[in-house]
Amino acid sequence: MRIFVCTLLACALLGCAYAELQNVEVFGRIDVRYRYYRGAFNTATVPGGGPGREVRIPQAFLPRRATGDPLGVSSIFSFDRNRPEWKFTELVTTLGVKADFTNNVNALIEYYAFDRYGTDFRSDYITGADFAGGGDVGILQSYIEMNEIGGLPLRARIGRQRMRFDDGWLISDRATPTLRISWDGVLLTYATDEFEVDAFATKLFESGPFQKDGDIDFYGIRAAYKALEPVDLALWWYWVRDGRRFNDTNLNWINEWFEDLLGLDDYGTTNLHTVGGRAWGRSGALDYDLKLAYQFGEADALGSRFRIGSYGDHRARWGQWAGELEIGYTFDVAWRFRPYVLGVYMGGEDNRDISFREWMNPFHRPKASVSFNRLFSETNYAPACNDNAWMTNFTHLAAGATFTPLEKVSVKTQLGYFRAIETFDWPAYFRVGRQRFLVAPELSWWTTSSGKGIGWEWMNILRYAYSDNLSIILYYSRFFADTAHTRDGHYVYFNGTDFSGGSANDDVDYFFLWFIVTF
Repeated sequence: MRIFVCTLLACALLGCAYAELQNVEVFGRIDVRYRYYRGAFNTATVPGGGPGREVRIPQAFLPRRATGDPLGVSSIFSFDRNRPEWKFTELVTTLGVKADFTNNVNALIEYYAFDRYGTDFRSDYITGADFAGGGDVGILQSYIEMNEIGGLPLRARIGRQRMRFDDGWLISDRATPTLRISWDGVLLTYATDEFEVDAFATKLFESGPFQKDGDIDFYGIRAAYKALEPVDLALWWYWVRDGRRFNDTNLNWINEWFEDLLGLDDYGTTNLHTVGGRAWGRSGALDYDLKLAYQFGEADALGSRFRIGSYGDHRARWGQWAGELEIGYTFDVAWRFRPYVLGVYMGGEDNRDISFREWMNPFHRPKASVSFNRLFSETNYAPACNDNAWMTNFTHLAAGATFTPLEKVSVKTQLGYFRAIETFDWPAYFRVGRQRFLVAPELSWWTTSSGKGIGWEWMNILRYAYSDNLSIILYYSRFFADTAHTRDGHYVYFNGTDFSGGSANDDVDYFFLWFIVTF
C-alpha cells in the first residue's frame, strides 16, 4: 500500500512539473452560530467549556462489573432545568484557493478556523495590556488532483481532503454542522454516466517513523450504479485497522509467561469492518432511501477498556447491524408539501451486568459491550438529546413534513420516539424522592432492571435563503425525557461507551440561530 501511494505521489509531482497554470479560484465560507441548551448537561466544565463528567455509580459499588469507565458509571448529562443553561456562539472561517493547470491537473488548499466568542480576545481592559494570540488556523484540505488519467474517466486526489458518501451516514466531511473533518491519504474515483467507484487509503494516526506498526489506517471502496430506473444502488466496504499495542500489565518475563499460558493480556490488532449498501430513488411523487450496514471484526482496542481487576476483554468482537429507511411523498401544490416517515435501527449490546454464577466464579473474565460504531457520520437523529452522530444502541420511529411557504423560506418539522435496544441494570436500590439508595452493592448480581424508553423529540427547522450567498437557519427542538433514560440511563452515547443517566428527569430545550455566507 505504501509503494502504491508513493507511486501515485510521484506521478502527481511529474504531472505538475509539466503543467501550466490556467485559472485560480478563491472561495470561502463564514459560519456564525449561536447555540443554547437548557436542562441537558452538567454544570461542571472541562477545558474548552464543554460539560464535565459526574459520577452516578462509583466503581467501588460495581464489584466485578466491567463498565468500560474507570470511574464506574459517569455521565455528562443532568436533565435538570434548575442548572445553568449552556450557551455559546461559534465562529467558523474557511478560505481556500483552487488552481487549474493544463494536462488535467488541479491543486487545492483550504484553511479552516473554529472559534468561540469570548475565548480569543487579546487585551486586558483593566491594564490595557495586549497579548499575542494563539495560532488556531489549520489546513483543512491540501491536495493534488489528476483527472482523466491514461485517457480514462479516472481521478486521483493525493493529500489532505474531505470525503462524504451517502448523505454522510457513515462517512462525512463534518462531525457537526460547524466542525469539519478531513483525511490524509489517496482517493481514486472512476466515474461514468452509469456507475462510479471510489477507493481510498487514509492515515488516521501515525505512531512514529521508527515504529513497525502502531498506526490507525482507514481504507474503503464504494461502488454505485446509476443506470437502473427508478432506483440507484450502492455497495461499500470500510475498514478501520488499529495497530496500536494495548497492555493490561507490564510485568517481568516470568509473570508475562504465566499471562500467556492463561490467555491474559493478549490483545491483537483491531479490525473494524463495515459492509453495507444503499438503495434510493424516486417513483413519481414517491421518494425512498434505504441504508443497511453490518459490522464485524476484532474489537481489541475497545475490549481493553472493559476491565475486571487488572485485565480487560481481548476476545471482544463487533457483530451489529444498523439501518435507516425514509419514505416521502411530495404533493404537487404551491407549498411543495412533503410528508415522510423515518425508521432507524442502531444495533447495541450491554454486558455490564453479572449473573450469580459469574459472581461466584473466581475466574470470571470481563465481557465488553460492543455496539454498532457509526464511524465518521454526520447524521444527527436527536440534536436536543445530543446525538451528534455518535448515538447507537437505539431504535427510532419518526414522522415529519417539509414545505416551502415562501419562495425563499423552507420549513421542516418532525416528531419521533427513541427506544434503547439493550439496557443497563442498576445495583438493587430504593428511592426517596430524587435520592437513590443502594441496597447491597457488594452483591453485584442483585440488580434492578431499567426500562427501554429514551423519549420523544419534536424538531423544527426554518431556513431563509436571504440571497444567493447568505442563508439564515432558525432551529428549535424539545426532548421530552423518559425516566428510564434520564434517571436510570442507557449506554447509547459515544458509540455505546457512555452513559446517559442524569440527576433529574426534566425535558430539554435546544435552540440555535445560524448565519452562513459563502463566496
